[in-house]
Amino acid sequence: MPDKSSEGAEKFRIEKDSLGEVRVPVSALYGAQTQRAVENFPVSGYPLPREFVRAVVAIKRAAAETNRNLGILDGNLAEAIIQACDQLSESDYQNQFPIDVFQTGSGTSTNMNVNEVLAHLATQACGQAVSANDHVNMCQSSNDVIPTAIHLSTLLALQNRLLPALVHLIETIDQKAENVAGVVKTGRTHLMDAVPITLSQELRAWAAQIKLCKARIESSLPRLEALAQGGTAVGTGLNAHGEFAVMFARKLSSACGVSLRPAENPFAAIASQDTAVEVSGQLRTLAVALMKIANDLRWMNSGPLAGFGEIALPSLQPGSSIMPGKVNPVIAESVAMVAAKVMGNDATVAVAGQSGNFQLNVMLPVIAFSLLESVRILTAATRMLADRAISGFTVNEPRISEALARNPILVTALNPVIGYGKAAEIAKTAYASGRPVLEVAMEMTTLSRTELEHLLDPARLSRGGIVE
Repeated sequence: MPDKSSEGAEKFRIEKDSLGEVRVPVSALYGAQTQRAVENFPVSGYPLPREFVRAVVAIKRAAAETNRNLGILDGNLAEAIIQACDQLSESDYQNQFPIDVFQTGSGTSTNMNVNEVLAHLATQACGQAVSANDHVNMCQSSNDVIPTAIHLSTLLALQNRLLPALVHLIETIDQKAENVAGVVKTGRTHLMDAVPITLSQELRAWAAQIKLCKARIESSLPRLEALAQGGTAVGTGLNAHGEFAVMFARKLSSACGVSLRPAENPFAAIASQDTAVEVSGQLRTLAVALMKIANDLRWMNSGPLAGFGEIALPSLQPGSSIMPGKVNPVIAESVAMVAAKVMGNDATVAVAGQSGNFQLNVMLPVIAFSLLESVRILTAATRMLADRAISGFTVNEPRISEALARNPILVTALNPVIGYGKAAEIAKTAYASGRPVLEVAMEMTTLSRTELEHLLDPARLSRGGIVE
């Protein structure tokens, strides 16, 4: 029966579980076990991501269909559960999943949260009592549902969000490389002047990095497609129908548009999170690549007077509360911070992955949270970098040409003709005098101006090989 809290007007109802009675808000669709978790884990205020809850709901729907088809779940109850799953998928019930990510390590609290909400909605729909444990959770346990949800939610997030974003970034970089074709600039190693390259070569190196990151992520997808579901508590499949795992994987594959299968060894799928650790490592590699690109952009944009000033990133907002006219490389800075966060998330997943004690990993919720956060922020950062930094930057060709003409390292091209020692003398003299290397070389060698212009032509040097 509903009662009123002494702390205010909020109304409560009494729910029961195996530990006894619990007061649950009347407005809540969940029950006693969820309420206990809300009270037990007031840690961060961060619930598990929406896409993770949706994955659990999809698992419950596929399980209800499978159990009905196997003849072990009453058809009316199964249909009510299926309708409840559809209702959750189509509407915003996020406030019904309030449990903190830092909860029981198996994710049992979240599994039961979804079970209770679905049981409540299904009971309302069919007029029969639908049990969160006996019906919604039939042939399942938290120990195989939560690992399955980690794989499913991560797989969908990668395929539907991050990988398309990487394609967009690659295409944007390639298009920019075409637009700046012919621009030759000073290469840099150790942040110091080096032999010439083209701006297109520099950009296409970025695109190659991202292509490799994309390929690494794609190489991990087949292992995400292997599911723990059907292993129940420890991998033996106790309390699951013998045909459940295979039929369930087919149902879930059809519903989600991906290719899923039972894990070859359900014991390993429940006890470890090696695939999650692997995927997190691939996301870390992408974060490293994005930080490299972001920092290159910051250096190239630096100045614009006292720095390199090779490019001008789009002016998006004032850069200082005290210095008028200052504009900062805010997109590159944002991307670098995203990269740092992803690297931190990877450390979390790696530590959590080590917590597979005997037959169960007991840090599943934080693995799910960290993986999905990394995918989400990498997706946003990747598109932001493409659309708000790379596609719109302009090239300061006079500045690039001036610096290139005065670069003593051009003398490297003379090594095969006059030897390294003589070339080094020319470079030192050019540095000391601040004069173009061409002028100094004319004075210190017997080569004609025509020969030197040919040998020191930056465009030719950017194509590599020995200049003859």
